[in-house]
Amino acid sequence: MSVYSMTGYASGQNGPAGTPPETDPRPLAAGRLGVEIRSVNSRFLDLTFKLPEDLRPYEPVLREMLTGRLKRGKVELRAAVESTAQGGVAEPSTRLLQRLNGVQDGIRAWLPSARELSVADVLRIAAGDSTSAGDWGSIVADVTRKALDGLVEAREREGARLAAMLKDHLGQLRKLTTQAVPLVPQLVEQQRTRFLERWQDAMGLTGGTLPEAAQDRALNEATAFAIRIDVAEELTRLGSHLDEIERLLKKGGEIGKRLDFLIQELHREANTLGSKSAALEMTRIGVDMKVLIEQMREQVQNIE
Repeated sequence: MSVYSMTGYASGQNGPAGTPPETDPRPLAAGRLGVEIRSVNSRFLDLTFKLPEDLRPYEPVLREMLTGRLKRGKVELRAAVESTAQGGVAEPSTRLLQRLNGVQDGIRAWLPSARELSVADVLRIAAGDSTSAGDWGSIVADVTRKALDGLVEAREREGARLAAMLKDHLGQLRKLTTQAVPLVPQLVEQQRTRFLERWQDAMGLTGGTLPEAAQDRALNEATAFAIRIDVAEELTRLGSHLDEIERLLKKGGEIGKRLDFLIQELHREANTLGSKSAALEMTRIGVDMKVLIEQMREQVQNIE
């Protein structure tokens, strides 16, 4: 399954792009319908609709379509109708004119004083007839589906790019972990030796010798200090988190929230690594890790 970003944009319209209204094979109402969908990152699925009044009745249908395909993100759907009649005037069909003529004859048979329909009356009726709800039903669904397909494809492409960047960062973090692992026993032994030497120097300054009990205490103190600076456990947990992130990226789907949690755990381990560091090289590794993890955090925040 693919990794999806929450960032994307797509649009759609009824009829092939660039098709003149009079040659468009699709049944048009009073204009050409255009739909734009854009999305950015969000903790939840937040939908906003900006529709003309004629399309307001279709908002529940559009909402159902979006929730069926998208799981997270701040999504805005904007629809607009562009008039296809010259000068914005809807031309009445022959069938409509015949129907109006028949209706007018029937009314005047009962109401001889009723006035005849004017051209303005006919055009107004034609405009209302062409924008009736029945004309827009399938068009709204089809155009929105076209735009939604484009949005999902755009989010998938962006998600693939983010996944590739995360995998590259995982590789760099693994290299840093590999560099840190052999430093751990060296640092522990180095600190124990240094602690004991300082204890012996202190005893030498007093002119005394180092009793066996004092030497044991020095070793215990050195061991306790070495335990406090031992980062082997942090490196093990960090490697485990890297394995889990890699597994999730291969799995795909709705992994954004899980990745965000794991990034927090990585940051915690890197912070502990830095605070326990007793050598300049280990400090450098910890800083490099935190820089990479922060970059990963920014990328993960855009993953669905």
